Amino acid sequence: MAVIKTAIEGVFIIEPTVYGDERGYFFESYNEERFRSETGIDVHFVQDNESKSKRGVLRGFHFQRPPHAQAKLVRVVSGTVVDVAVDIRTGSPTYGKYVAVELSEDNHRQLFLPRGMAHGFVVKSDEAIFQYKCDNYYHPESEGGIAWNDPTIAMDWGVAEADITLSDKDRHNPTLEELGEIFEYGK
Repeated sequence: MAVIKTAIEGVFIIEPTVYGDERGYFFESYNEERFRSETGIDVHFVQDNESKSKRGVLRGFHFQRPPHAQAKLVRVVSGTVVDVAVDIRTGSPTYGKYVAVELSEDNHRQLFLPRGMAHGFVVKSDEAIFQYKCDNYYHPESEGGIAWNDPTIAMDWGVAEADITLSDKDRHNPTLEELGEIFEYGK
């Protein structure tokens, strides 16, 4: 497994070792001991989630507020997405910055997001099956979001706005500035 650091502290791209032949392929999608030893992150995932979405569906930017904040390890089982982590840790040198990476069934890449990140993705293929591991249980009262088109984040999703499909909730998320302080860097 290759661990690739990104411009945001604590956000990593994980490239598993894939063994393939004429029958297909095999790879270890997660091994807690290897993950800990190769990333230096001690995380224990307690919940797995999966979503299926059509081309142009944009989910995000989402997060869970403390004390129910979540670190996530995300991947695509089928299809292709552009996956995004936004640093929302007040005081962080990369506050308001993002990392975007293409995750697909072909590249098998994964993205690790520590607590204090807002997360979103847009589907680039006809449909995509997206999976994520979380280190804390979902609590609806702790759910939060940031506008997908926040001008201070300035994420270029690579999809025309007319082709984007949003949930009602995601249409009405506040900007990062309106959100205020949720996470404190280094805590």
